[in-house]
Amino acid sequence: MEAGAADAEAERKTLALPAILSPVRFPGRHLPKPTPANLRRFAETPLVRRAINVIKDRIAAMDWQVRVRRGVRTGEVAYVERKLRALRRTLEEPNCTDSFRTLIEQVIEDALTGGFGAAEMEATGDAERPAMLWPVDGASIRMNARWDGQEETPRYAQALPGQLETAAVELLDRQLMYVRMNPRSFTPFGLGPLEVAFETVNQFLSAHRFAGKLAANAVAQYALWLNEATPAQHDRLIRWWQDEIEGTGRVPLLSSEQKPEVLRFAQGTDADLRLAWQEFLIRMVANAFGLPPLMLGLEADVNQSTASEMADEAFRGAIQPLALLLAGHITRDLFGKCIGWREFEFVFNELSARDEATELAVQVQLLQAGVLTVDEVRAMRGLGPLRQGPGPQGTEATSG
Repeated sequence: MEAGAADAEAERKTLALPAILSPVRFPGRHLPKPTPANLRRFAETPLVRRAINVIKDRIAAMDWQVRVRRGVRTGEVAYVERKLRALRRTLEEPNCTDSFRTLIEQVIEDALTGGFGAAEMEATGDAERPAMLWPVDGASIRMNARWDGQEETPRYAQALPGQLETAAVELLDRQLMYVRMNPRSFTPFGLGPLEVAFETVNQFLSAHRFAGKLAANAVAQYALWLNEATPAQHDRLIRWWQDEIEGTGRVPLLSSEQKPEVLRFAQGTDADLRLAWQEFLIRMVANAFGLPPLMLGLEADVNQSTASEMADEAFRGAIQPLALLLAGHITRDLFGKCIGWREFEFVFNELSARDEATELAVQVQLLQAGVLTVDEVRAMRGLGPLRQGPGPQGTEATSG
């Protein structure tokens, strides 16, 4: 076999996204994200905002580092320390207005809302700051369904509502970091937790509105019925009740030939507010975001031991997967595709253990047993190696 044939790329034989391209024909090649307009509005309600903030704020506040990729020797990479400083500056100062936290919060917000977190990446050619990043409204990004995988073929396009496809801003694969949650084979778009809970949130808002109106209406749920009362007696009873009884706390005394009958219109209890139904809907929203109901305010039957387990479940089930997804996109899209430095990776330092005391105890035990060295433990905690005299320096992986 010739060397040129060995380097040739294989061609795909199966059809990508057959469920979209076969039954439905689009006039253009860019596919819009079919997201309801109410997703943004629902993301501002207290229940959904709490679920988003539990995940978003935890990830944005995590300690992070840039280091040499696993499997790559430090001695094989030229200008290691300079490149590490340059990558760190790129993330800490992505553009003239954002910091790493403000940028990543916007990406996470869109990812949790509609599964379309996006950030534009542009290479600068500057060795001290090799790239710049800007947050992008993921709902405005369209997919090129006919993308052939080539670097110079546009994969994405940004189009405003009502804008023609010819006026869309086309972006290459190395120019946009597109974070998809719950990727699937039959669609190029992700599926955000709020999309899953869309109907549930809508039902919760309706039930909440109904309960609010019912509780706010200060109308008595009963009435007195006097048999064979004349209109004059009826009016006199109303004036007497309003003047002498309402708001005074006195015991009303009625004298009539027949006993007055009390007509009840409703029970007047918490069951009328449908509180159990609202609690069930809150649990469904928590399930959609991968959070225990405790995180959304349902604290029934929760003690100290179960609360700790639920907090750990929230970290392992909702926070850690999204953090790993973001770290992978930064490593692959920004470091690899945009800048071209595939020998480096981005990692969050707090994913191995949620509890700092547990993480420290494990590292001390591994260090005492000789499984890890001091420099390896320092690297796990985002610190550089110990400098022992002159000579070539090791990797300087500073923590965020």
